[in-house]
Amino acid sequence: MITVLIGIHVIVSIALVVIILLQMGKGAQAGASFGAGSSQTMFGSTGGNIMTKVTAGVAIVFMLTSLSIAYYYGSAASRTIMPGTVSSPAQSVPALPAGESTPE
Repeated sequence: MITVLIGIHVIVSIALVVIILLQMGKGAQAGASFGAGSSQTMFGSTGGNIMTKVTAGVAIVFMLTSLSIAYYYGSAASRTIMPGTVSSPAQSVPALPAGESTPE
């Protein structure tokens, strides 16, 4: 399940970058509004076009997948490589070769 969620998150991330880069900046019409006869306002029209709505939708999906992944990895059920407690290893004494006695 988490693999599918991460896959969707990566695809949505790439799509969000592409959609944002395809949009025309709001300042692109600024030069046309100073005497070129443009009917739009200085920083673009106030109504949202289809690219703005698609960007908002993809951003919502991005945020939902981000929150879902954070919730999954933040829950107590998630596995970790770190142990809950740290215990010191038992010290082992090397064995003596056969036939030798312990020094006194």
